[in-house]
Amino acid sequence: MTTTPTTAFPDALTDLVRGHVREIADFPAPGVLFRDITPLLADGDAFGSLVRGLAEKYRGRVDAVAGLESRGFILAAPLALELGVGMITVRKAGRLPGPVVGVDYELEYGTARMELRPETVEEGQRVLIIDDVLATGGTGAAAIELVERSGGQVVALAMLLELSGLRGRAKLDGYQVDSVLVY
Repeated sequence: MTTTPTTAFPDALTDLVRGHVREIADFPAPGVLFRDITPLLADGDAFGSLVRGLAEKYRGRVDAVAGLESRGFILAAPLALELGVGMITVRKAGRLPGPVVGVDYELEYGTARMELRPETVEEGQRVLIIDDVLATGGTGAAAIELVERSGGQVVALAMLLELSGLRGRAKLDGYQVDSVLVY
C-alpha cells in the first residue's frame, strides 16, 4: 500500500494550523525554512480546537496515544485526555528508567535511538502515534517498531506538519499516515 501526502482532516483544521505556523528563514542553518508551531500552542482557543479536531478523527478507534519526544508529547497529552485514554511516551535513548526496548534509526548524519517501556503498552492495544513533524520518517518508523514489539497495534500516525519533499512517508508504507498540513 503506497501512501500519498494529502491531509486527512477537514479544511477548517488545516486552515487553523496554517494560520498559526510561523515561517523562519535560515533557521537553524542557512537555507532552511523552519516552521514554528509555538504560535499555535500559545493560542489557547486554537490549540483547543486542534485537540478537539484530532480527537474527532480518532475517537473510539484507539486505546492509547503514543507521543514522540519531545513536541509529540505536547500534542499527545491533551489528545489522550480528550479521548479518555492513556498516553505512552516514546523517548530518546537514556531518558527512561529500565527495562526498556529500543530501536536505532538513521539520521541524515548518523544514528539515533528511541526507547519505550514495554509494560506501558497492553497486548493488542490500539495505538495512535503522534508527532509534530513528519520529515524523514525515522522516528515514526522507530515508534511503530517499538509499539508493535511491545504488543500494541498501530492504528495510525498523526502528524501536525508533513515536509513531503523529504519523503518520510515512504518509510511508513503500509500504515495510515494522517497529516494536518502538508508542505
